[in-house]
Amino acid sequence: MLRLPEFEFLEPSSLEEAVKMHESATEEVAYVAGGTDLFPNMKRRHQEPQTVISLGAIEELSTAPEEVEIDRRRFVTIGANVSLTDVSGNQLVQTLCPALAKAAESVSTPALKNMGTIGGNLCLDTRCNYYNQSFEWRRSIDFCMKKDGDICWVAPNSPRCWAVNSSDTAPVMIALGADFVLMGRGGEQIVPAAEFYNDDGIAYLNKGPSDILTQIRVPITPGSGATYLKLRRRGSFDFPVLGVAVWIRWNNKIVDDARIVLGAVASYPRIIPEAATAIIGTDLDDDSIEAAAAAAFRPSKPMDNTDLGLAWRKQMTKVYVRRALHELRAQTD
Repeated sequence: MLRLPEFEFLEPSSLEEAVKMHESATEEVAYVAGGTDLFPNMKRRHQEPQTVISLGAIEELSTAPEEVEIDRRRFVTIGANVSLTDVSGNQLVQTLCPALAKAAESVSTPALKNMGTIGGNLCLDTRCNYYNQSFEWRRSIDFCMKKDGDICWVAPNSPRCWAVNSSDTAPVMIALGADFVLMGRGGEQIVPAAEFYNDDGIAYLNKGPSDILTQIRVPITPGSGATYLKLRRRGSFDFPVLGVAVWIRWNNKIVDDARIVLGAVASYPRIIPEAATAIIGTDLDDDSIEAAAAAAFRPSKPMDNTDLGLAWRKQMTKVYVRRALHELRAQTD
């Protein structure tokens, strides 16, 4: 049985207190919300914080989804500690951000969705077949550069880590043009979702160590539609081996703007502007859909560090982009 190591558990009641606790720590420290990512990682000794700061008692992080107006723009705002179950089952999210509800519902099992938070899924640790193993397994082949070693077993000659971003909600947030509100030592800042992720399996989040994701703001865009499709071995529980998030803004059944984002094929959710360009200005006819699918296929470069064959997963990029666009076209009929 894998067991948690000993650690100090702190439970601040405010964001300011949590940041101060993090800043004053002299050893490795980590925030925890639902714990569905951190605690398994600690059991496998991927992360070994001596201090764990719980965000569960901070009331403002648990604000249920609500519609607000900020600078004359409408948003759905969601506290980072809202559970994935509550996000996917919320009527406002289902009505105004159905792609987000769909992505949140697709995460893992009901029990883990009840525990896991939307903020936790957005900050999910990158994953790899050579990393997400027990300490003894990793020691037997020698450790990788993501933890305790100096080599990437996916690409041994590479100077960087290729662990994969496997969040289901992150590609959707980028496609929808969401903003993330962070609180840290410098106060509050707003970061576009597209700028929150780095193409680096180790330094995968663009935030300071003590920064806390506090709120998600999803813009409400009239005349738009979005969807999310997920490829995995089993219909429940599994992480994605491919995620496709697509957002389209329509103008009289012509695509006025679009974003197409691939998940689980890189260390960050990958925006494919060439695929979006292929459908902008069209009525999403079959030829433009095929052009977008081909454009998404070229930069999709899954590696041999997740489930199923990488060549097949690359081919499925075309299939899933095509399916997503057909789904959105059908919504206009």
